Amino acid sequence: MKPILEELKRKTCDKIIILKIDIDKSPQTASVYQIQGVPTLILFKNGLIKWRQSGVVSANQLVKVLQQYANLN
Repeated sequence: MKPILEELKRKTCDKIIILKIDIDKSPQTASVYQIQGVPTLILFKNGLIKWRQSGVVSANQLVKVLQQYANLN
């Protein structure tokens, strides 16, 4: 996912913050957000979960998700 997230960051011109969490080092976080598969992508807006998906997603698909849920244009 690293190259995909780097591409996403370039496409969104730093309008978003991307956080990567190692669930082996942060099992409490994985438990709180019920993460069972890796990678799991979660979109937060104003502290609320707007979208989530497990598995690899392309940068173009992620841009569409951001446009839909986060009003990123």
